[in-house]
Amino acid sequence: MTDFTAPCEEKITQDDEAIAAAIEHTSIPALMMSMIHMSGDASLMDAEIKPGMAFMGEIQGFLSAEHQSDIRQQALKIICEYRDRGCTLPEAPEKSVIHKMMQFIVGDDVAEEYIDMMIEDTSIYGKDERTFSWNKPVNDNDKKNFKVLVIGAGQSGVLAGIRLNEAGVSYTIAEKNTGVGGTWWENNYPGARVDVANHFYSYSFEPNHDWPEHYSRQPQLAAYFDRCADKYDVKKNIQFETEVISATYISDSAHWSVVLRTANGKETTELYNAVISSAGQLNRQKYPDIEGINSFKGKAFHSSRWNWDLDLKGKRVAVIGTGASAFQLVPEIAKSAGHVTVYQRSPNWMFPNDRYHETVAEGKIWSLKNLPYYGRWYRFLHFWMTADKTHQLLFTDPNWEHKDRAISEANDFTRIMFTDYLKAQCGDDAELLEKVLPTYPPMGKRTLQDNGSWLGALKRENVTLVTHSVTAVNESGVVDETGAAIEVDIIVYATGFHASRFLWPMKITGKNGIDLHEQWQDDPKTNLGITTPNFPNFFCVYGPGNNLGHGGSLIFYSECQVRYILECFKTLLENGHKSIECKPEASEAYYQKFTEAADKTVWAHEGMDNWYKNKSGKVVTTSPWRLIDFWQWTKQPDLSEFTLD
Repeated sequence: MTDFTAPCEEKITQDDEAIAAAIEHTSIPALMMSMIHMSGDASLMDAEIKPGMAFMGEIQGFLSAEHQSDIRQQALKIICEYRDRGCTLPEAPEKSVIHKMMQFIVGDDVAEEYIDMMIEDTSIYGKDERTFSWNKPVNDNDKKNFKVLVIGAGQSGVLAGIRLNEAGVSYTIAEKNTGVGGTWWENNYPGARVDVANHFYSYSFEPNHDWPEHYSRQPQLAAYFDRCADKYDVKKNIQFETEVISATYISDSAHWSVVLRTANGKETTELYNAVISSAGQLNRQKYPDIEGINSFKGKAFHSSRWNWDLDLKGKRVAVIGTGASAFQLVPEIAKSAGHVTVYQRSPNWMFPNDRYHETVAEGKIWSLKNLPYYGRWYRFLHFWMTADKTHQLLFTDPNWEHKDRAISEANDFTRIMFTDYLKAQCGDDAELLEKVLPTYPPMGKRTLQDNGSWLGALKRENVTLVTHSVTAVNESGVVDETGAAIEVDIIVYATGFHASRFLWPMKITGKNGIDLHEQWQDDPKTNLGITTPNFPNFFCVYGPGNNLGHGGSLIFYSECQVRYILECFKTLLENGHKSIECKPEASEAYYQKFTEAADKTVWAHEGMDNWYKNKSGKVVTTSPWRLIDFWQWTKQPDLSEFTLD
């Protein structure tokens, strides 16, 4: 694993002037934490200048320019002293001081339950605390003969490979594409980028200080996961252009019989002791159910299958859908297309973020590489602002009277703030405001990051926003519900994925011939979204109920799930068991707990239409839990919830 003995990548050799220039670009709250590490002086937190409450992506603690300047001058002195003594550090702060630092950097109360999680996620004490280790010796042959199939080489599949390498357990990753990255390999449309800050959206054990943008684009993300697969020697175990067709459990031998199909159509059957599905939720394209969809004579494709052979210059393009993908691609293609017609089913709430397209300044990159623990505290700052801090906004207040517009007082405050943001962008254009202002409560759908590019695109002369539903496609174009038809050269279906059709189209057959899709029937009962009854030694990462809808990083969730799965393997191999299976009562208990929580969220709000729900209108894809809850539940499997054979 990464050597965490050093708190930063490089020692400081620059002169005072160069250091002063570099730290002009730092986050002041994170810089202050680094100052404490370098000086050993926790009393710096007792000064009058303190960051305000971390909120809305504000990385400077709402400090005035004057106060920021004062802190940077103080920091320069501490950094130079650190440099001049050979970049040695005082003793690491004790947990009680770490807790105080956590509260100081975010300007808010942070419960004690977060201390260990923060220390683990940021490796603040210099080691990867999620790395795999055995509790007692296991014979190398037993590890070698325990064969695991991982489905998919996206971020969670690569992660599973990294941890399996640590364990010394044999594994194969079946990847249907020709490269690593999963969704970041497939979704390469113009403007595709992550909407979680990259310094949080990365493996905890493999920070990347060279992200070119705060919210990097698809090529950089795909390259990061590809680089990790190389660095941790995962690629030798990946079978590219190989798709899992079916998996059938053989009870007598406790094996999974898996049918694999390569790009040339050749099928083989292999036996594995365990299967980890890292297929995710957003990888099977969903097209709208409209008349004549196959009759169009021009070029048509899904946004996740972008046709880069097409030159959009001067072309008439119809984009159907205004979700996250359209939100990113429309501003890009509008720069060259002759005309873009955007068909909107419902508008989106937007989260104002001036840094959404901003490049990372060289000084900040320098600070990440050279200032002790700066990057780790910067990661925690983003975690706090974008994850559990917003969790309270999800839940309905039963005493709140205005449920048509919001679900609670805090949710209504968010509505007012987001509405003001939209009004400011629309200016005097009342017609545009009416089209883009949502009527549903904030966070009822995925809230999109925005720096003005979306409405800026809609205001262009060559862009038209249509708020009528598409009812048909004909040979020459698109027809909406009013009967209005337009002729276009290209149709882009930015219409999402079959998110609630978990593991589809694979056929997974468990004990006694039970079909997984029939057992789940679009309403899956699992334990933690990872295991399910009747399917021994079968595990899901980013499975049912494990999408994140209120904020946070899916990589964090994946690290929790992969650790849990590896602990299950440890139980088998250390104790001579062949199989581990979730008990029905454990699955039922978790299902009831999940449903009770999810039903109270804004996602389940009456009339809310989102991809978090199944066909019956029940939330099944997305987690209603705080990240701290899930982290605690997945540290170790509760063996009372399993049957071991």
